[in-house]
This record gives sequence, C-alpha cells and structure tokens, in this order.
Amino acid sequence: MAKLNRKTGFIGAGNMAEAFIGAVTRAGIIPSTMIYASDVNPDRLNMLKKTYGISVMDDNYKIFSMSDIIILAVKPQQMSDVLSKITGSYEYSIERRKIVISIAAGITLGKLESFLYAPLSREDRDKLPLIRVMPNTPALVLAGMAGMSANRNAVPDDINTARTILEAMGKVIEFKEEALDAVTALSGSGPAYVFYLAESMIQAGIDMGLDPYDAAILAVTTLKGSATLIEEIGESPELLRRRVTSPGGTTEEAFKVLEKRKVKEAIIEAITAAARRSKELSR
Repeated sequence: MAKLNRKTGFIGAGNMAEAFIGAVTRAGIIPSTMIYASDVNPDRLNMLKKTYGISVMDDNYKIFSMSDIIILAVKPQQMSDVLSKITGSYEYSIERRKIVISIAAGITLGKLESFLYAPLSREDRDKLPLIRVMPNTPALVLAGMAGMSANRNAVPDDINTARTILEAMGKVIEFKEEALDAVTALSGSGPAYVFYLAESMIQAGIDMGLDPYDAAILAVTTLKGSATLIEEIGESPELLRRRVTSPGGTTEEAFKVLEKRKVKEAIIEAITAAARRSKELSR
C-alpha cells in the first residue's frame, strides 16, 4: 500500500477518527509522528496519544493550518460552528495545497464550500479540494465500506490520496454526490440492519431453549460465513438462497412466513426511507 507521509490532522477524535488513525498507522501509510488530532474531550485525546503515539491539541485552526490532509470528523450538528471558527480566524489562508476530507453525514460539498471557500480567492480555492466520504462502523475492524465524492477542485492525485486512506480500513467506491444518500442508506446505515437480523436470530434461538451464548455464536458465525460465501463464490445472493431452500424443507417453511409478512418489501421500504431522510438532512 502506498505511503503518504504527509501531515494529517483530525478535527474531532471520536470512534471513526480512531478507526482512521489505527488503520493508517497499522498499515504504515502515515507515521504516527505526522498525525495530529483535536477534540473537545481531553481524556479522549490523551487516550489516542497514549495508544497511537500521535500529537494532540485543542486548537482546530492550528490543526487545519499545519496539516496537508485534514479529516473533519466532528458530528454534523457541530460542523457549522467548527468551520466558522476556523475560517473566521484573521490568519485563515491556503498557502499550499491541502485536501479536506469530511466524514460528517449529511454535510454536502456545497455546504463545506460555503464555509471554507467564502473568504478565499479563486486561486486559493483551487488549492483546497474537498472530498465527502460516507464510511461505516465496520471500519473499526478494518472491514469498512465507504462511498466518496469529490468536488471540482480535486485532481486524480487528491482522490487517490483519499482512496489510499479509506482502503486501509476496507473498500471504497467513488460516486457522484447525488448518489451518497443511497450509499448512506445502504452501507452507512447497513450495519444496523445486519445487527437487527443478528439480534432477531439470537432471540429466536433463546426462545427455542438455546443458551444465549450458544445462540449468539450460531447466529454471528452464520452471518459471517454467509457474507464470506457471497463474496468468494461470486454468485448472486438470490441464487445462493435458492440452493439452500429445498422444496418441502425447513428453510422453505421459514420463507413462507417471511413472504407472508412481506419482509423483503419492508427492508426495501426501510432503506428507501433512510435515503429519503439522508436527503432531508443534507438540505
């Protein structure tokens, strides 16, 4: 994997920021000595400093000004305040090319531009490419799936830099920004759907008399193995499902209930609702 060796600053140091830090340092993409983080929680910063050997501070503007790659990892509702304070500094300027990567759900490229570009000349705006990323929580165990979209100032090298960072945590696909609502609904929120299925399977096992620990092992290992099978066999989930569903067997009996309750339709409706909400939050 390519080494970036560029000063990288994290504004916000929550779980997803830690996933990024852990992945890039473990993969040797960016040395810990070139990573900086700021956050409102000093305990969180001290933990990251002790665990990963990075530098920490409570100055967002300093992080922004000194870094070549800036990852905005604050909560969406905090973004306006954070960016206003950065761009409101009398020192705010872009002296060299920087990449800004935002992982805040619902914060559009247009909104980022409205803050970060407003005080800048056209020439300086060109030196500040913006990339919006929608990661998901399996990134915490290097099994993430991310969608990303770059603005007009991002050149291939900028996109490859973001890709290198994201691929340290899993997989990434580049999209046009209007597709990110669907990405958010499918993969961003997707782990919750899988956890819900696991929760339901475990409860069914318990209700049928299985020990809770055994039920959890059965459900989680089955989900993990099934996902691996889809990935490695290379056949559609529908075909694999049909192969498991023998006529007159136990699986067919289960699917009679699922089809009667219109579970597939409900899942599709739920994901569509999540995409609609993502679009609303982006306005």
